[in-house]
Amino acid sequence: MIPQKRILLIEDNADDETLTILAFRENNIANDVFVARDGAEALDYLFCTGKYADRDPDDLPALVLLDLKLPKIPGLEVLRRLRADPRTELLPVVVLTTSSEERDLVESYKLRCNSYIQKPVDLTQFMGSVRQLGLYWLVLNKCPPGVRLTT
Repeated sequence: MIPQKRILLIEDNADDETLTILAFRENNIANDVFVARDGAEALDYLFCTGKYADRDPDDLPALVLLDLKLPKIPGLEVLRRLRADPRTELLPVVVLTTSSEERDLVESYKLRCNSYIQKPVDLTQFMGSVRQLGLYWLVLNKCPPGVRLTT
């Protein structure tokens, strides 16, 4: 059995979490999904601190799905810290958010997100968006040399 690429979903809304995971399953994207429910937990997970201090620091997810409106540490600050650290500066990060604010879009790209997707309200559109997102980032996309991701 070939190990699957792991997805880190940073999402505080339980309904959006469930819907995202359901969309992956409905679209036959069977990758392991780890959920961090706030910005602080996401950073602890990625940098192996706090309750994740025993986690292998070389075991990075293949894709980070980042909500912007998070408790404890907002999504833009999470992205800022990821890009400031050599261990995670090239990690693929897709902002997946309900925000339609132009400043969130612009700031996300200034902080070097790889993609910005506004969550569709319509269930069918959401399922299609997640299918395309999964196929592109987990199957078609190639990461730069030297980026060791979970496989």
